[in-house]
Amino acid sequence: MLHIERWKVYFILAVTALGILYAAPNLLSPSTRAFLAEHAPSWAPSSAVNLGLDLQGGSHILLEADTKAVIADRLESMVEAARSEMRKQGVGYADLGAARDGVSFKLLRPDADRDAAYKIARGLETRADVDIGGDGRVTVTLNETALREIATQVINQSIEIVRRRIDETGTKEPIIQRQGADRIVVQLPGIDDPERIKALLGKTAKMTFHLVDADGATPGPGSRRLPLHETGDAVPQGIFIKNRVMISGDMLTDSQPSFEQGAPVVSFRFNAVGAKRFCEVTRENVGKPFAIVLDEEVISAPVIRDAICGGSGIISGNFTVKEAHDLSLLLRAGALPAPLKVVEERSVGPTLGSDSIAAGKHAALVAFVLVFVLMAMTYGLFGVFADIALFINIVLIFAVLSIMQATLTLPGIAGIILTIGIAVDSNVLIYERIREEIRQGRTVIAATDAGYKLALHTIIDANLTTLIVALILFSFGSGPIKGFAVAMSIGIVTSLFCSIMLTRLMVVTWIKKTKPSTLTL
Repeated sequence: MLHIERWKVYFILAVTALGILYAAPNLLSPSTRAFLAEHAPSWAPSSAVNLGLDLQGGSHILLEADTKAVIADRLESMVEAARSEMRKQGVGYADLGAARDGVSFKLLRPDADRDAAYKIARGLETRADVDIGGDGRVTVTLNETALREIATQVINQSIEIVRRRIDETGTKEPIIQRQGADRIVVQLPGIDDPERIKALLGKTAKMTFHLVDADGATPGPGSRRLPLHETGDAVPQGIFIKNRVMISGDMLTDSQPSFEQGAPVVSFRFNAVGAKRFCEVTRENVGKPFAIVLDEEVISAPVIRDAICGGSGIISGNFTVKEAHDLSLLLRAGALPAPLKVVEERSVGPTLGSDSIAAGKHAALVAFVLVFVLMAMTYGLFGVFADIALFINIVLIFAVLSIMQATLTLPGIAGIILTIGIAVDSNVLIYERIREEIRQGRTVIAATDAGYKLALHTIIDANLTTLIVALILFSFGSGPIKGFAVAMSIGIVTSLFCSIMLTRLMVVTWIKKTKPSTLTL
């Protein structure tokens, strides 16, 4: 017999009411939603579905990480470590330097130093292969596993740093994901200054502090010449700095734009280790110039007047207000592990995005109207019940997307439109089964009860199969495919709720109140 437990009735009504409540902010203006978010209780719904790049315009940037530069830096570090250890242990060597994917050197006393050299070489990199030839040539080569792990680590770190930098600019709902072995896709919906974003992402922002080599007119051992930050002079200037890094930028904990004597500057603060090191270096080098280097350019080289032990300092370098703001942003976000270069850029104008929204709305409206009319003409009042459930289904989809703060794209709209067609399939199966039961002479209540019970397994099997396909698309697809899969997956779940529970509630309520003697389906 037709019967729905009271708790199920309350559950269906509660889900429907909450769906309408959480989908409602999508009908409000952005200013109204912002007002609600600020003044309404924290539990009150105020979030709407975010529009993707193809719907509101913006920039699509494809970045490529220079992993070879990271490997080269790793090899240089291995060379310095090998030199230090061999000097410490008295191992005679010659011709030490970086080779292809590794480090090599020649032992001057192969028989006496072979064991010590092997231990030193093995300690340079645990994922490297060590070979000592009969002539005393030692080769330490990074194997494929090491190279692959380094590349993966570089990309993962780069994605995190890129995300921090973009978040600092206030860009809403950026899409940042890996593509291939060494590339990163960045999609920035609604961005109005893509050139600034490109400039921020293109800077490595590797900051180091060095002592200045004040004695040499030419680079000597352990020093090199770097250009000074733009000063407005006609002739480019340079300065000789010592290669040894006294303090690195990864010791910074905060950086903010500020003003000193009316000029824009950048204030910074070190962590405990950096503060201690900064104090020691400045105490030992009073009266000497101290170079602040950012991406192989000397930002400033002030003379140390006294020990600086407070853990903070100021960078001045003829900055504009915008340059000071961007530099502080870069330092807060951290340095990229590898240089990034833009290999592809596409821009979507807001006009094209609005056209896409209009086309999506038009398609969804046409699909909804056609399905609405077809169901009403085919199944009469039961078709109207299915149409009401279809409307609630769309409301629930937008409610879930709003709660998830998902980004809606054109493929997502396609998934929702496809859901409109799929959503009534379950009702068609149920109503056709009821028709068969009525033809066999069963009563209205018995036919309706049998229709819902006997069609249930078929409905679940059909929707579960489609859901599995959607999950596979989400697991293995790229951004647009994922958007389509998410919208379709949500639609499948909500359509099951609407067809099996909501429509059944409406049908049962109508039958109990009107007690019809027959059905016209």
